[in-house]
Amino acid sequence: MGADGNNNKEINGNSLQQEPVVLSCIDGSHHTGAVCDYGAWIAARIGAPLKLLHNIERTNVPAVADLTGSIGVGSQEDLLDELTALEQQRSRLMVQQGKLMLQAARERATMAGVEQVVTCQRHDNLVESLIELEDTIRVLVLGIRGEEHGESEQGLGSQLETVVRSLHKPILVVNRGFSQPKRIMLAYDGGEAAKKALSMVAGSRLFADISCYLVFVGEPQKAEAVLAEAGAELAAAGIAATASHLTGSTVEALVAYQKENDIDLTVMGAFSHNRLRDLLMGSVTAKMLLNTKQPLLLLR
Repeated sequence: MGADGNNNKEINGNSLQQEPVVLSCIDGSHHTGAVCDYGAWIAARIGAPLKLLHNIERTNVPAVADLTGSIGVGSQEDLLDELTALEQQRSRLMVQQGKLMLQAARERATMAGVEQVVTCQRHDNLVESLIELEDTIRVLVLGIRGEEHGESEQGLGSQLETVVRSLHKPILVVNRGFSQPKRIMLAYDGGEAAKKALSMVAGSRLFADISCYLVFVGEPQKAEAVLAEAGAELAAAGIAATASHLTGSTVEALVAYQKENDIDLTVMGAFSHNRLRDLLMGSVTAKMLLNTKQPLLLLR
């Protein structure tokens, strides 16, 4: 059994060399298959190993409330012993369920053509797990909603924003079944995060031979210079992008453009550095996640 560091949080797994991995987080939600498939697609395209992570959240909720005074001491001890045994059994079943999911996901990724696939299970808060693994991650892939949302198509996963804000790695948020991207949209505003997204599109094998649509939403005075700057970098990388200037509400304009041009995947910068501004004005990233029907590749 492998372990990351000395904290024994990784309860099973097999190790890779130090080469950065595409990390897909699977949890049994209805996005799990697509998360595996998009991770496999990325890993195969860029020639990177794929790591499949099943994270079991630790809970601080006691197995039973303090019953002192409600029942006799002897009875309480018997009940606590029984509940402790049940909790241990539940934990074992969760581990076993996770192993089965990882095995199925590994077989799925191998069939998709990924040569190196590794699996691991960890007991920890998801955000803390990903922060610990960050230096080993090349691209992170996760579903827009976790298992706790069931079949719901509404809202965002409870830890999604924290994960995106905490990691400085490309993060692909999956919100639909897998469809191999043929057209990508790069939402570009000239900001720091957008420049990282631009550099990734220009420099990664992931986007080779995929049609690129370069989009700026904003003032006409700024549009020409911003689009020319980004277009030149893409052209230097051998990418002929279709450039468009859009007006109106950023999110509405981007979502409408996606539909009109059959965009399969959107690449954009994630959140601003000013969290207070995001709270007051409403984050474009969060609104895009809530409104788009296509996966989002986010960079900070």
